[in-house]
Amino acid sequence: MHNKMTIDDKTFEPFIEYNMIEKRIRLIGIQLNLEYENKVPIFVGVLNGALMFMADLLKEVKISCETSFVKIASYHGGTRSSGILTEELALAIDIKGRDVIIVEDIVDTGKTLKFLIDKLKEKEPASIKVATLLLKPDALEHQIEEMEFIGFEIANDFVVGFGMDYKGLGRNTCDIYRLCQQKLPG
Repeated sequence: MHNKMTIDDKTFEPFIEYNMIEKRIRLIGIQLNLEYENKVPIFVGVLNGALMFMADLLKEVKISCETSFVKIASYHGGTRSSGILTEELALAIDIKGRDVIIVEDIVDTGKTLKFLIDKLKEKEPASIKVATLLLKPDALEHQIEEMEFIGFEIANDFVVGFGMDYKGLGRNTCDIYRLCQQKLPG
C-alpha cells in the first residue's frame, strides 16, 4: 500500500486499496448481469468523478448495454455551495421506456443525485437504479430508494482518488485516500 499523499495544503492517507475496489466492482457486475439479464440498460455516468468506477464496472458487465454521461454543476458563491444545480452536460440519449442505471462515484448529501433522478424521470424511463462506489449514510439528506448497488459505506470523511478529486487533483490514483485527521476549511 502506498504512502500518504499531499495535495495542495492537505495530506491524505491510504483508505481503500484498489484490489478491494476491484472485488466490490466484480460483485456489483454480477448483480447487474443477473438483474438486467434480458434487458439492454443504459449506464449513465456522472462526470467527472464516476469516470474510473464506470470504466471498471463496464468491464464486468456482460449483458448488452449502452452508455452515456451527464455532468451536474453546483454553483459556489464563495466557499459554500449555493445549492443551485444545473445540468452542465445534459443526457444525449433517449431513455423513454428504457432501464437506466446511474453510475456515481460517491453519494454524500444525495442532493445532486436527487436532482438528476428527478430530471431523468421527466424523460419517462422504464426504471432508474443507482450504482455508487461509495455512500456516506451519515451525510445523506434525502431518502433515495433507487440506490441499489453500493460498493462501500463509509464515514463522513473527505476522500480522494479513483476518480475523486480535491481542488481538481488526485483523480488519477487506483487507491482511495482519506483526509488525515484535520478539518476541512469552510
